[in-house]
Amino acid sequence: MRNGIPRRLLPAVAAAGLTMRRADAQAAGWPTRPVRIIVPFTPGGSNDAMARPLAERLHARFGQPFVIENRPGAGSAVGVGVLAQSPPDGHTLLVTTSSIAAIGAVQGTGFDPAAELDAVALLARAPLVALTPPASPIDSITALVAADRARPGTLHYASSGPGSTTHIMAELFNLRAGTRLQHVPYRGTAPALTDLTAGRVDLMFTTMASAAGQIRGGLLRIIAYTGDERPEGSPPAPTVKQAGIPYEAGIWWGLFAPRGLPPALRDAINAATNAALADAGFGRYLAAEGAIPAPLQVADFATFLRREVGEMRDVVAAARIKAD
Repeated sequence: MRNGIPRRLLPAVAAAGLTMRRADAQAAGWPTRPVRIIVPFTPGGSNDAMARPLAERLHARFGQPFVIENRPGAGSAVGVGVLAQSPPDGHTLLVTTSSIAAIGAVQGTGFDPAAELDAVALLARAPLVALTPPASPIDSITALVAADRARPGTLHYASSGPGSTTHIMAELFNLRAGTRLQHVPYRGTAPALTDLTAGRVDLMFTTMASAAGQIRGGLLRIIAYTGDERPEGSPPAPTVKQAGIPYEAGIWWGLFAPRGLPPALRDAINAATNAALADAGFGRYLAAEGAIPAPLQVADFATFLRREVGEMRDVVAAARIKAD
């Protein structure tokens, strides 16, 4: 959930070309037919925003089609299930967000993505933004905390659904800030933002990409970023930490395969993905979405995922979050 990328991992971008040549020799022949990339959410969201430019670059590199297949439902569990039942041959992949780390913790299924899927590549990371309507008196994190102290339990935040990343990250804020903001779940980000814009709820933590139109149009106001610092080129606003609250959160996007992908093939796909992330055009595209490339080698991504799953479970347990 931390938004910074350790400096020791940045050389992964530069090493992508060498790794790709070595992995290609080990996994010669992939792909032999079109590759489907499952996105476990409806079209048009941040997952599509990651999957489509990746698919374009992989298609350009290998000549085979990389086809996006949206399979929404059950907080991404439907699409993840489709992936898990596919053969581990590299021709079915999945792009999803950090919500995958919450599926088992929230829904009580015992699902552990670190154990039941193959983590192939980390794509990008981004902080969240805390948003309020421009007419709201809550124009800063300090004002938010003060309003909650004055009227505990009367302020409401929106999320994209029970057990979603936006739900969990808001409850993490409650835990860190000692606030009692009340949860109002919606069926997706779009209706949540609609009600926030209308002033029917007080606050929402979400991605910059999800609310870019409302922010640019002056319909919503950023009162804070949840990362270490404001992303380059983003509208001015402080971080939550600058308000004195020990809170850091964000979202990430990753590429996954069914469990049992041959190690050489996993290395080859990882290296091809990291090479795509090193493309300057892809970097500019991500920056416009409020995100930054976050390439990792396979072993580092697996370690990262295990840590994320553990932290997500801790928040879900402490906040008693359930999928309704």
